[in-house]
Amino acid sequence: MPSVVDAVSRRAVLQAAAALCGVRFARGQDQPVFSTEVKVVNVLATVRNKTGELVGNLSQEDFSLSEDGRPQTIRYFARETGLPLTVGLMVDTSGSQRRVLDAERGASLRFLDQVVRENKDRVFIMQFDSAVRIRQELTSSVGELEDVLAYVDTETESQLRIQHGGGTLLYDAVIRASNEVMRTQSGRKALIVLTDGVDNGSYSALQDAVDAAQRADTLVYSIQYSDPGAYGIFGGGGGDRVLRRMSDETGGGFFEVSKKQTVDRIFDIIQQELRNQYSLGYVSDKPAGISEFRTIQLTATQKGLTVQARRHYWARR
Repeated sequence: MPSVVDAVSRRAVLQAAAALCGVRFARGQDQPVFSTEVKVVNVLATVRNKTGELVGNLSQEDFSLSEDGRPQTIRYFARETGLPLTVGLMVDTSGSQRRVLDAERGASLRFLDQVVRENKDRVFIMQFDSAVRIRQELTSSVGELEDVLAYVDTETESQLRIQHGGGTLLYDAVIRASNEVMRTQSGRKALIVLTDGVDNGSYSALQDAVDAAQRADTLVYSIQYSDPGAYGIFGGGGGDRVLRRMSDETGGGFFEVSKKQTVDRIFDIIQQELRNQYSLGYVSDKPAGISEFRTIQLTATQKGLTVQARRHYWARR
């Protein structure tokens, strides 16, 4: 058993090291508390091996991190297997989703029932078509979420007439979810977007949606669920490109519903990823002279491992 002298010496060493990083220690604790003057960049990461299996036994030394090409020192590290989650479930309710919406609702209900830990995790529900509506504010109650999700539906004929036709405000929805909800939350945050990926009518562009999610430090998990007959001879493709970009840039994941990969299976994969993430933090070696986006590159030092993490962050002056 370590002596009192050993404990005091250990604490002195920790405090001395912390002084170099702008970190203080709470009274009677050895856990670091970053001061408000220190701007810590947080990065959530998922790691898979060559066969696609999640890797959850890595240590801090197994990662290499750089910002705009400059190596950075990882200041803190943790395996995020049980920390609280803030999730936004975003459902495309435009006309093109009418025939797949029942399957989406059912899979979403099962996902929420499995993932949400009451009094710990929080979820909000948003639907988007020719308008963007938050149907349920952040809550830890699975019952409330299930009740609301049952009423998430496509627009009626009268609503479509009022709107002079349908629309799919995908980009505007991601921006609103990021700015109005996620930006004020802390910890692990993810948007799960169920859509065919075709935007129709947004005031904003794809890059604006990506920027908003990155500023809010939020992962975007996109599930492309398309009805091949929804667009007739005019098609309606290209949604995969849009969704891949949103997910890749923010560190989330892109999935496409198919006969081999059902929406239930996809939700199961997302659940596993959210429960097996690494959290890394660093303080940039270059203080922000202006507010700007900076590039992050996080890799694993072991060969054959693929790291899924966001590629940029918003450096605030």
